Amino acid sequence: MSSFDFSPLYRTVVGFDRLASMIDTAARLDGAQGYPPYNIEQSIEDENAYSIELAVAGFGEDDLDLEVKESQLIIVGKKDGGAENRKFLHRGIAERGFIRRFQLADHVLVSGANLKNGLLRIELRRELPETLKPRKISIGAEKTGPQVIEGRKQSSAA
Repeated sequence: MSSFDFSPLYRTVVGFDRLASMIDTAARLDGAQGYPPYNIEQSIEDENAYSIELAVAGFGEDDLDLEVKESQLIIVGKKDGGAENRKFLHRGIAERGFIRRFQLADHVLVSGANLKNGLLRIELRRELPETLKPRKISIGAEKTGPQVIEGRKQSSAA
């Protein structure tokens, strides 16, 4: 596994150290982990709405645990036996336990989850605070409120 040197990045940008840390974390994750398969979608109608779908055939709601911890969505699937009383001639449905992690960007919140037809769908929403939303700044706009010099209002005639 190779690692990246982000020191040139730190010389030219400010505040992206968290991004570099996330890339390092992603590089350390097991890339071969393919179970359960999943999709990540962005809504066509709303650019702030996302969803993750996991194929979890054989798992019920009680077998799945979802948690958000430190901007990471963690999905754990655990089967409580049940196969001991069954005789399989062929077993093609993987019901093994799993842990799947997704790093969430800043201001992305889980808004809901449902399980239907073997697909776990997790709804996500990016909700930017008002202070981070784009705003128009007028060129040449004067400061709001009266200007004060040494405790006295400045007259416009000065």
